[in-house]
Amino acid sequence: MSSAIPFSFARQLILRDLHTRYTGSFGGLFWAVLQPVLQLVIFAFVFVQVFKAKIPGADAPGYLAFLAVALWPWTAFSDAILNATRAIEDNASLIGKVALPRATLVFARVCASFAVHLLGFVVIVLALSFHDDHVRIVRGLLPALALYVPLFTLALGLALAMAALQVFVRDLVQLLGQLLPLLLYCAPVFYDRAIVPVAIRPWLSLNPFTFYAEAFHALVLGHGTVAWTSLVAALTLAAGMLLAGFWLFRRLDRHFEDFL
Repeated sequence: MSSAIPFSFARQLILRDLHTRYTGSFGGLFWAVLQPVLQLVIFAFVFVQVFKAKIPGADAPGYLAFLAVALWPWTAFSDAILNATRAIEDNASLIGKVALPRATLVFARVCASFAVHLLGFVVIVLALSFHDDHVRIVRGLLPALALYVPLFTLALGLALAMAALQVFVRDLVQLLGQLLPLLLYCAPVFYDRAIVPVAIRPWLSLNPFTFYAEAFHALVLGHGTVAWTSLVAALTLAAGMLLAGFWLFRRLDRHFEDFL
């Protein structure tokens, strides 16, 4: 079965997934805008008012902005992988009965997750711009949105591999539910790398999301810098992961019907 992705069919699946997410909810798609604002209010109370969290440095951004601009891309990344991992399993009734490109089922779920959380990211950045002078709308938002492209590519590659393996290892999605939070806490999302012990700092770079967390901080808040070598490494990893994910998916595709 071909793993090519026809975009007309993918668009229908994306719309179906978005409709499924918000069917029955009071606010519908409005929650895609309201939810990040409510989360921002909660974070402001818990981390800023209760824990008094701060980023070291006289010219450092506020902690709320520091947390939010990296956490929302992570949410898109992790949500896409978790939702897409079950894409083949959830559509078992179609597999073998309808001739469809199965990779499109994974692609559509990744797209839907990124679409929802990308909208939330824009809303959050605009809201933060009224609260923190470090937020750079003109110079920072567009480059930050461009950074979603390699992040999406990395998530899609991982999602293709995980969705294929989930058919044979049914508790893989539960395992991912435990591993992804570990990956989050091992990236400088809730903290600045500067406060980590010097001996541990280089190890953070092994986390693929570390680059994105620090890059979003640099682009949107002007906190830190983005090294070209790190950008090239991130682009290479994203492209390599996408190729590896497609390769594994195609190798296992022929056996899906036997295990569903």
